[in-house]
Amino acid sequence: MSAIRYDLGSDQILTLTIDMPGQSANTMNAAFREALTDTVTRVKADLANIRGVVITSAKKTFFAGGDLTELHRVTREDAQTFEDMVNGLKGDMRFLETSGKPVVAAINGSALGGGLEIALACHHRVVLNEESIQLGLPEVTLGLLPGGGGTQRLPRMIGLEAAFPYLMEGKKVNPKAALKAGIVDELAESPDEMMAKARAFIDANPKCQQPWDQKGFKFPGGAPHHPAMAQKLAIAPAMLKQKTRGCYPAPERILSAAVEGAQVDFDNGSLVETRYFAELVIGQVAKNMTGTFWFQLNAIKAGGSRPDGVDKETFRKVGVLGAGMMGAGIAYSTATRGIEVVLKDVSVENAEKGKSYSEKLLAKKVSRGRMTEEKKAEILSRIKATDSAEDLDGCDLVIEAVFEDSSLKAKVTQEAEAKLASNGIFASNTSTIPITQLSEASARPDHFIGLHFFSPVDKMQLVEIIVGEKTSDDTLARAFDYVQQIGKIPIVVNDSRGFFTSRVFGTFVNEGICMLGEGIHPASIENAGLLSGMPVGPLAISDEVSMTLMQHIRDQSRKDTEAAGGTWIPHPAEAVIDQMVNEQGRKGKAAGAGFYDYPEQGKKHLWPELERLYVDASKASSVALHDLKDRILFIQAIETVRCLEEGVLRTVEDANIGSIFGIGFAPWTGGAIQFINQYGVRAFTERAKELAEQHGDRFAPPRLLLEKAETNTLFC
Repeated sequence: MSAIRYDLGSDQILTLTIDMPGQSANTMNAAFREALTDTVTRVKADLANIRGVVITSAKKTFFAGGDLTELHRVTREDAQTFEDMVNGLKGDMRFLETSGKPVVAAINGSALGGGLEIALACHHRVVLNEESIQLGLPEVTLGLLPGGGGTQRLPRMIGLEAAFPYLMEGKKVNPKAALKAGIVDELAESPDEMMAKARAFIDANPKCQQPWDQKGFKFPGGAPHHPAMAQKLAIAPAMLKQKTRGCYPAPERILSAAVEGAQVDFDNGSLVETRYFAELVIGQVAKNMTGTFWFQLNAIKAGGSRPDGVDKETFRKVGVLGAGMMGAGIAYSTATRGIEVVLKDVSVENAEKGKSYSEKLLAKKVSRGRMTEEKKAEILSRIKATDSAEDLDGCDLVIEAVFEDSSLKAKVTQEAEAKLASNGIFASNTSTIPITQLSEASARPDHFIGLHFFSPVDKMQLVEIIVGEKTSDDTLARAFDYVQQIGKIPIVVNDSRGFFTSRVFGTFVNEGICMLGEGIHPASIENAGLLSGMPVGPLAISDEVSMTLMQHIRDQSRKDTEAAGGTWIPHPAEAVIDQMVNEQGRKGKAAGAGFYDYPEQGKKHLWPELERLYVDASKASSVALHDLKDRILFIQAIETVRCLEEGVLRTVEDANIGSIFGIGFAPWTGGAIQFINQYGVRAFTERAKELAEQHGDRFAPPRLLLEKAETNTLFC
């Protein structure tokens, strides 16, 4: 069965319906390429009897894009064969485009990546006017570029500058926005109207040629040599480098392909694009990002960490204890997904203040035309602000998000647990305190679990589910269902102080603070963080967290460790934190002063006194940037291995996804464990030993890493 149905009607209009056998979505794989070549051969034979061509889909989506499994397997040795294959595919698309016959894309669902590129190769695009439909070129988010003509056609359609957000940022839009941007030509309210409009275009345009194939074609907004455009392009690489920090080759190659291709004819521009595409496909960054953001993330979303044999749960009423920033964010994220929320605090006034957080977020959506006032009111009506535990009666789930104090958490657990539905579960949003320890306050520890959200909850996609020693599989499965019901990404970890994300995050901030204590210039520390691929520097994020909270968590951890008969080993960063808070009165951003100054007018900047207090001129001038970057990435990766070794982490997938979505570990690496894999397990281990000799035992390779290095075996 062919992947493309060929229907030449009595009206001489050819309908090509893409319908990949055995797949829920159409992808640009070998079966499609073979079908396209066969189809083009038939079109050539029938050309005299064809008035026009309509390309549409039999799937719910129009076309999902390239086959990432195929792309992921391409090696450097395959580069020439791969280039030839891509050029062959594009040649078939180009024949339809230059046949002289009008070709219309009838877009019945989302067209992303290669799907949109097929549509761009048509002379006219009609799309169903449904809000859920997305159009865009998101390849850059996987370290790739649109290799099916996207970097050449879109700039020629809407201009280089207008195309850049779609090409270099992976911007996706709905049909109305696509029409406004000039990416599609018409909207249709039904499939029948869509096909009727496609046929009407063919009737009205018996001969068709793309603008860029016509004599005298001019780029919308100006070609690269146009004075106004040349001036913008002169600074574009520097602006791009400021965003990518040199870690992401895809946006740079996209810029090169689009600008270089714009200076030659379309066909030569297409060859330029293929060369850059092949370079990215065989590159390590694309392998890292595709492996993690596609394969591993999809495995998690498919429920790879969810226990089998438990019926899927749908939550209807959730209680949230504590209406601070975390509790308010959890309430918002839950209510927007259609779930009733009871937001409880010590006073109605505090609870209402927490509810107002949702009101502000929703009002912003209304002001931007993304939500109606009626929808906003409907969501807010689901949140009941209260100071009474009685209102928690019948909750399927209660989540405590109170201050990080064991005794306080025990108190609210006992107060709220009695109000749960008969099979309800109780969750703690603690970021560091072991779940097994907190569950001691519970009458049903098998129904007790950790749900660690990240701030701000409305923006952060990850939830770390922590399983205590007595947490049942039934409770874990249902907690997993709740996280997915509110549209978040669940990772599952076993119990430990700090679990996985907080443990690894702590190594990042502590290493940066430790560097300051060693005499390294704070600007060098922050730049090293950014240039390694972290979203912010360790000193800036320390201010965001607040050093007083860091002190409190440390003191609680030390108290619990010593109470259990253990020995607390101070980290070198602790002395700097204590000096900043206790002697300098600089507690962090919320207090208005930390490692940074926060002027009322103007941008934040590093506190000038840091140089006098800490910087050693000889040390600051002699340290190498790559050493600082290595310390920042290696310390996090090593701690991640420890979590795997100790059984805190259950899977490599959870490690990679959790490190990126939870703590912002450099996305170009594919995650903390993939960073080790791509560095080379043996080479990473040797470098870790060097860092341990220079900076202390915290860099010493764990046993699991040494075992992997001995055989040079990848983590998988």
